[in-house]
Amino acid sequence: MRWTLKPKPEQHIVSNLQEVLGVSKPIAILLVQRGITSFDEAKAFFRPSLDDLHDPYLMKDMDRAVDRIWGAFELGQKIMVYGDYDVDGTTSVALMSSYLGSFYDEVTSYIPDRYAEGYGVSYKGIDYAAEQGISLIVALDCGIKAIEKVAYAKEKGIDFVICDHHRPGEQIPDAAAVLDPKRKDCEYPYDELCGCGVGFKLIQALNLKRGEHFETLIPYLDLVATAIGADIVPITGENRILAFHGLEVINTDPRPGLKALMAHAKKTMFTITDVVFIIAPRINAAGRMKHGLHAVELLIEQNLDTAKEIAKNIEFYNAERKDTDKEITKEALVQIKENAEEKRFTSVVYQPHWHKGVIGIVASRLTETYYRPTLVFTKSGEKLAASARSVIGFDVYNALNESSEFIEQFGGHKYAAGLTLKEENYEAFKSKFEEVVKEQIDPKLLTPEVKIDFQLDFKDINPKFYRILKQFAPFGPGNMSPVFMTSGVVDSGYTKCVGADEKHLKAAFRQEEDQRPIGAIGFNLGEKIDLLFHQNTVDVVYALDENEWQGAISLQLRLKDLK
Repeated sequence: MRWTLKPKPEQHIVSNLQEVLGVSKPIAILLVQRGITSFDEAKAFFRPSLDDLHDPYLMKDMDRAVDRIWGAFELGQKIMVYGDYDVDGTTSVALMSSYLGSFYDEVTSYIPDRYAEGYGVSYKGIDYAAEQGISLIVALDCGIKAIEKVAYAKEKGIDFVICDHHRPGEQIPDAAAVLDPKRKDCEYPYDELCGCGVGFKLIQALNLKRGEHFETLIPYLDLVATAIGADIVPITGENRILAFHGLEVINTDPRPGLKALMAHAKKTMFTITDVVFIIAPRINAAGRMKHGLHAVELLIEQNLDTAKEIAKNIEFYNAERKDTDKEITKEALVQIKENAEEKRFTSVVYQPHWHKGVIGIVASRLTETYYRPTLVFTKSGEKLAASARSVIGFDVYNALNESSEFIEQFGGHKYAAGLTLKEENYEAFKSKFEEVVKEQIDPKLLTPEVKIDFQLDFKDINPKFYRILKQFAPFGPGNMSPVFMTSGVVDSGYTKCVGADEKHLKAAFRQEEDQRPIGAIGFNLGEKIDLLFHQNTVDVVYALDENEWQGAISLQLRLKDLK
């Protein structure tokens, strides 16, 4: 791993904040690193307020979106709520369907079939809407590039209101309204909302039009927080406010569907990390293994017993998903090893039988293992479909754009994207993608980086420091969990390898001789045990967390690396 120490903030700013807030120097440094330099900014950070959410009408086309939906109410027109099969898409559909359905009867939900229709707005979905006499489709987490499909719908007398957060192309669809804070002509103050976040801004605007209090929207924030966590968007600005209050709903009064999923985790308090690793994979499993509508049904269900039955099925899909992605990952790793003699800047693998629903997970696992921009292809009908994942610092979306002469269709973000191409173009695309990445990537990005906030002495680690540290949550991009480095520490003699295959390192360190040792756990760091023998001094990089053992709670280091 590359260890990168963040630049030290200016001392006078740190000292001033220390004085104003009455906090320790390490806490003041962490705040300044996050752009917080005054009492008011610190208050907004530690106590995110729903009053600080932006006026939804600042978003380009919001007035048009509200007018078109309002027109549907007045004319008694049928509305279809359309979204993708991933967590952001299904939570968006659940949010919009349950909100509109709470006061209007003519609302139906639609999630495209991952295999028959693929990602985004589909012709099949539009045809279904036409058959059902639907006049308006509200598309969430998709639609910004659906130029031809929106035009096709218009020919059939169907309007679109698009709520998306992906990057637009050169042309914006000719829809009744297009809400996307990433539009060049949109001056909305915050452009990092997820799809469900954009959907929330729309129901916020509709709520204002209806003359309802904002409080009526708070129960929907559990869905927004789930989407924010799952879609790995920055947890800054408006996202931080929505995630903070959404987690509060998740932990105090979640909707029956989430409650049923959470019951399997046997946890009392959920963090954003728990949302990412416990709730999101289960919601995703429905779309991966069966159909995304099962996830929507779960998330809009109001009866807890019924929700438990749906959740039981989703648990089964998730178990099936785990087995499938494990098997495919194993096959993909063999394929990469067979070509190991070539020094490649990318990992591109393909088998026609691989399950399309899990290739994104496999791409993530391969990226973790080989740390290269990665593409995993499978056969999808007459074409090949792939999921792309990237390494930190490299824009895979741009690399795909540069290779687009061989691609039929692609979309996504800087670090995750999807594409389809003709089978005969696979080898040419593979070569072009390798060439583009080789040309553009800084070679140091091919070694994982651990970003360190600053050097911390063990004497500064105490329960009060950790108590304040916890209030920096929710963590995520833009506000990562603090990472520290401590130099010159010595193992106190309790080091051992633990776990079924002794892959993990359990240790206790002291920085000074008279100090009480502090426990540490290093997952997948077992092979570094030799560094700690013979009272060697080492430098350690870690995050802080709590360890509970036989009812006693103590602070421990969660090691990221040591040398």
